[in-house]
Amino acid sequence: RYEQRQDFAVVIQPFFRNTLLPLDSTSKPDMSFFAADCFHFSVRGYAEMAMALWNNMLEPVGEKQTYNNFTHDRSKLKCPNPEKPFLFTRRNSGFGNSDVNLENTESSVPYWAVIVTAVAGVLVGSL
Repeated sequence: RYEQRQDFAVVIQPFFRNTLLPLDSTSKPDMSFFAADCFHFSVRGYAEMAMALWNNMLEPVGEKQTYNNFTHDRSKLKCPNPEKPFLFTRRNSGFGNSDVNLENTESSVPYWAVIVTAVAGVLVGSL
């Protein structure tokens, strides 16, 4: 819909596509990333998501990170490249008007893993 526009672009930022539950030093879910309801993010979790989103916007289309590693390390925050100091779109990533189908990318996380994680989250939250 917006592919031919010079003044507007819609770009999918896939930083959350293959993200796994953050674990603490005992290999249990790190609850510091989640609010009291065990579903929404805490301030720390939102900070991680904001850094991942920012980094995704500075990565060219087709080379965007599809996970968040939850390291709480501000040094992973990327700065704009001096040669390309802009947010990447399909057009300025070199795809121009080509038909790159980004919607048919297959998830590397099996559907059952999402269900198991959701059930585990509910169980941990109820404890």
